[in-house]
Amino acid sequence: PNSSFLNKFLLHAFADTWRLQLLHFSLFLSIYVAALLTNSLIITAIACDHHLHTPMYFFLLSLSLLDLGSISVTVPKSMTNSLSNTRVISYLGCASQVFFLVFLLSAEYFLLTVMVYDRFVAICRPLHYRTLLGSRACVKMAAAAWGSGFLYAALHT
Repeated sequence: PNSSFLNKFLLHAFADTWRLQLLHFSLFLSIYVAALLTNSLIITAIACDHHLHTPMYFFLLSLSLLDLGSISVTVPKSMTNSLSNTRVISYLGCASQVFFLVFLLSAEYFLLTVMVYDRFVAICRPLHYRTLLGSRACVKMAAAAWGSGFLYAALHT
């Protein structure tokens, strides 16, 4: 039979010299650590302060979790490839990276849409805010955003 299977992808080199690879690694490491620290600080502040247990901060906490996930999908692998001078990724590794990145980023966009609705209700219907955006409704909207992101990723990868 005349068939072939694709089991690896060849990555295009970001830099061919060791100095540029170290610069790439240190730049991505600093961006990654900054993103981890800021999102972790947001999550910790919201979780520890009971005054921040409102719909707006609930959605912000969910957004920080999505940001942590989306930056953790590609950046560590890129840093590892830079240090180890690896230019190959398996088909399964590439497919899983694409799936999780599409899932997390699309869930983030859906969650941002929910956050826009939250601010709309807070500004345009302040007297109905508590009835329209109770804790149960917020959890359902956040779960719908995460679920829609998963469905979108499952359909497109």
